[in-house]
Amino acid sequence: MSDALTSSLAAALQEARKARGLSVSALAEGAGVSRAMIGKVERGDAQPTAVLLARLAHALGMTLSELVARAEDDGGRLARAADQPVWTDPASGYRRRTVSPPGGRPLELVEIELPAGARVAFAADAYPVVHQQVWVLDGRLRLHEGDEVHELDVGDCLQLGPPVARAYVNPGVRPCRYLVALTRR
Repeated sequence: MSDALTSSLAAALQEARKARGLSVSALAEGAGVSRAMIGKVERGDAQPTAVLLARLAHALGMTLSELVARAEDDGGRLARAADQPVWTDPASGYRRRTVSPPGGRPLELVEIELPAGARVAFAADAYPVVHQQVWVLDGRLRLHEGDEVHELDVGDCLQLGPPVARAYVNPGVRPCRYLVALTRR
């Protein structure tokens, strides 16, 4: 993550927490993470993982996309490719690019690149009020949705079901690139 994005993400997280009248302790309890970790993220001292950001966003009543979009919000309707925020999960190498302009609600488009052999898992509560579809652009994606496993190839599009624990796995030897389209239910 760039230093500028780290700083703006830290500010967006702190702003969202304060706007909801939450203390660091209350957010920590709601997200199931330590107060110290939230402090590090809000100061820009720690690069959060995708799972941590999703937990924090959920505890704030937001999606991960909304939190990242707030960090990059310039109010415009055009998001040029060169200006779209890109964030890389330090734990998995999962790379997330917010394609939609920040003002593009209620639809959000997010491009994900999952390295070969990588796996990223999210708890069911990361998807509370979101309708999602996943469209594979390159490579192969194995998506675990609770006990159900979907094997997706280039061009396949899956509408995700009710909130359950999910894991995104790249079983291939090259990166997998997919687009996530999401709206609030």
